Amino acid sequence: MRTCLRTKFPAIPRLNEDPRSRWLTPGARWIRVWLMIRPGFLSAAERGALIAVARDGLVEHRVARRANAIVLLNDGWNCEEVGSALLLDDDTVREWFEVYQRQGMAGLRNFGHEGSSCQLTDEQQTALKAFVTTRLPRSTNAIGAWLRKNYELSYSHSGLIALLHRLGFVYHKPQRVPRKLDEAQQQAFIASYEKLLNRLEPDESVVFVDAVHPTHQARPTGCWAPKDVAIGIEQTTGRQRLNIHGAINLETGQTQMLEAPKIDAMSLIALLVAIEATYSGKKWIYVFLDNATYHHAILVREWLGQPGRRIRLHFIPSYCPHLDPIERCWGVMHEHVTNNRSYETFAQFRSAILRFLRRTVPKKWDRFRDRITDNFRIISPDDFRVVA
Repeated sequence: MRTCLRTKFPAIPRLNEDPRSRWLTPGARWIRVWLMIRPGFLSAAERGALIAVARDGLVEHRVARRANAIVLLNDGWNCEEVGSALLLDDDTVREWFEVYQRQGMAGLRNFGHEGSSCQLTDEQQTALKAFVTTRLPRSTNAIGAWLRKNYELSYSHSGLIALLHRLGFVYHKPQRVPRKLDEAQQQAFIASYEKLLNRLEPDESVVFVDAVHPTHQARPTGCWAPKDVAIGIEQTTGRQRLNIHGAINLETGQTQMLEAPKIDAMSLIALLVAIEATYSGKKWIYVFLDNATYHHAILVREWLGQPGRRIRLHFIPSYCPHLDPIERCWGVMHEHVTNNRSYETFAQFRSAILRFLRRTVPKKWDRFRDRITDNFRIISPDDFRVVA
């Protein structure tokens, strides 16, 4: 972690003969003035918001890179260091800092090519911002109707999208937020998990366990296609469900995926037996799993109490699927196997899923390990505006 000594000295101007921004004209020469950037200029909330943008895989890459640069400047890096790390020149980093100082996050999302001049006055734009912020309309149709009713202005669909982007809005899909999130429990879990990893011996391993129930039916998802072509996916007639109790090792990508007629205490015990057999050379295997009732069953506790058992269970806090990396494995599985795919028979569907989980994930772990990670973060309902 970088530390930076903060002083009370006034900002020292840096003079640079670069004719790309603000100007001074001493004599006949053009000179640009930059002020030194003091670390710690962000509040905790601002820094957290920028870090969330930088880490969000759905955010446009160039926006995430700008957010990353601002965080590094706040943490004490100078413009040259940030530019070197991000393969940029230092003046670009300074320009991003200036934009953020003037316009905040909206400025980092603006690349100066958002369209022609706006039909709305400043007061009308302010009113539109208030309407969208308050009502959270689900479509541009509602926004267009509001503009026609209040200002007798008509926008095309693409024009409305450009206008909303100029005003700092993006189209969000709300995240599901559990009602009973406990920040203290999340923090305690993350701390204990990191402590365990830091003292893990070579003859010990960590795995994450969970169950998944993919259903044999088409899962249509969005895709890019020619605008004049209607895209369809053949619907399946069956609704058979595949029950899988699985485990994954984040270090190696090794998986154990057991198909079971029913997910219960017996399927968990069968999985734990398979885990012990796979890690036969390990002294201890630490298994992390959620608080499903069958994970706490008496049968499971009795099995764990048998002499020679090498598994120790650790339970993830309730309502915290974001702290269970195997949940991300299920998402990756759907992306590669079920989304926009149609399987004529349940046998084909079953075979494709089990092959992916048992063979493809371990074999191509270098490809998937950045998606299925233990990069945990604390989630608070206060981080969201919850839609009623």
